[in-house]
Amino acid sequence: MTLTRAACEALDRDDPLAARRALFDLPEGLIYLDGNSLGALPRNVGERLGHAVGQEWGRGLIRSWNAAAWIDLPARVGGKIARLIGAEADEVICADSTSVNIFKLAAAALMMRPGRKVILSEPGNFPTDLYVLQGLAAFAGDVELRTVPADQIAEALDDSVALLLLTQVHYKSGRLHDMAALTARAHEVGALALWDLSHSAGALAVDLNGCGADLAVGCGYKYLNGGPGAPAFAFVARRHHEAFRSPLSGWMGHARPFEFVDAYEPGQGLARALCGTPPVLGMTALEAALEAFDGVDMGQIRAKSMALGDLFLELVEQRCAGHGFEIACPRDARARGSQVALAHREGYAIMQALIAREVIGDFRAPDILRFGFTPLYVRYVDVWEAVERLVQVMESGQWREARFHQKAAVT
Repeated sequence: MTLTRAACEALDRDDPLAARRALFDLPEGLIYLDGNSLGALPRNVGERLGHAVGQEWGRGLIRSWNAAAWIDLPARVGGKIARLIGAEADEVICADSTSVNIFKLAAAALMMRPGRKVILSEPGNFPTDLYVLQGLAAFAGDVELRTVPADQIAEALDDSVALLLLTQVHYKSGRLHDMAALTARAHEVGALALWDLSHSAGALAVDLNGCGADLAVGCGYKYLNGGPGAPAFAFVARRHHEAFRSPLSGWMGHARPFEFVDAYEPGQGLARALCGTPPVLGMTALEAALEAFDGVDMGQIRAKSMALGDLFLELVEQRCAGHGFEIACPRDARARGSQVALAHREGYAIMQALIAREVIGDFRAPDILRFGFTPLYVRYVDVWEAVERLVQVMESGQWREARFHQKAAVT
């Protein structure tokens, strides 16, 4: 394909997902390439939240736990996410945050593998994953968090390892782990595998059960578009439900929460993974947002994701040569998630100048410019225009302006 704007417009006309863009409230003229950090607003969410606030809460009050089925939200939303990640509806529950769910599932995995004290991960994994594991190790006292480079993980798995915890798509480089191969290798030595899907759920054709995964977590606010701070989800393969014990045994995880007895008894199935009262408004927004995936073939999502990333990289290589950029993500789309990364020593200022031209990506220290491609609403012509504006930033030297070098709290 000749890389022209007209060619990109032709790709958009033939895109089987093109109609999905209309489901999102995107500002005119703005190119949003940060859905890997915070998804765009689906148009139906505001109306659904308005009803939940004004009618269910405002008029129904406490009655809405039953009348509006608030009590069923964790399982109901989890079931909708399950279809997107290759799981059965009763294997996914919507609850808490990704960080809290990592703690719950990792601690449960240690209990499911008595006598083993090692959790294996990689250096440079998303910080919350490592921080939570460090906290768990300090709390437990006899647990070791062991990290090895990505290419040494398979050989580092041995009979001392209770749990392998990895993020399927690396948050910074976009590198994609081979979930099936590494899960199989973990099982060979008797370990469990826990996958963080925060940068893949909703953008890749994830197949947890096809890969034999034991456990998984993920957030609701990136490619699932559930809004800032949206509730997360947890997956526990059905074969582990009876053995699974959450260390946070709150009242909502009880077998009979409204009997109010003193002794904890875990609920049936994945209800035992719940802890406290679900955040009804957050789950309501996420449930509405997930409607954008109704009838969508995740294979088409993945195909477009790879094509958008390839187009961006080809345009950057063609049009930004000589400006000091290095490709910091896998060049092969099959080894990459739905984002690309460029490295530049002035990456922060360049990204701020690009945002000023209404192309929104983000920056990750020390030098990474990230661009996320949400196939439901990003167009091929958006990619063309984003690189055009990047060229303008670099050729004009706009990024050198002092205002673009002032670090904000969130990058």
